[in-house]
Amino acid sequence: MELLIQLAFVGLLLLVGLVFGRMAEKRHYRDIERREAELADLLVFNERTLPADQHVREATLVVGSVVIGEDYFKRVASALKGLVGGRLTAYESLIDRGRREAVLRMKEAARARGAHSVFNVRFETASLSEAQAGARPMFSAEFVAYGTALVD
Repeated sequence: MELLIQLAFVGLLLLVGLVFGRMAEKRHYRDIERREAELADLLVFNERTLPADQHVREATLVVGSVVIGEDYFKRVASALKGLVGGRLTAYESLIDRGRREAVLRMKEAARARGAHSVFNVRFETASLSEAQAGARPMFSAEFVAYGTALVD
């Protein structure tokens, strides 16, 4: 009987983690979509050179970075998925949110400087996970987007 109570408690904790984790993720996606709509007029390009007809008064480096970590439910779900193989969709959404957030922060830095576009945009990703003695590390990663903001 005690074992059933402990399993039920663990199941309840996983369910609570799932519900609150999904709520937080949906809230973050809504915020990302709202900010992307606000900054849609500020264009970003990965090209290194400007078009010949582009008039630029000032060019400056802009950077956006974010660190995103997994929650315990994603960790359990990915461990279970790892048993049978396949896509780890829990991590795919985490990486998608990280990249989009980094681009938004870069665009917000460009907008603060009065830029109309950002050229030569690049991405960097670094894993910040560090193993503890005998334990699997929690996944966390830093996403950085940077480029040259162009001001008329």
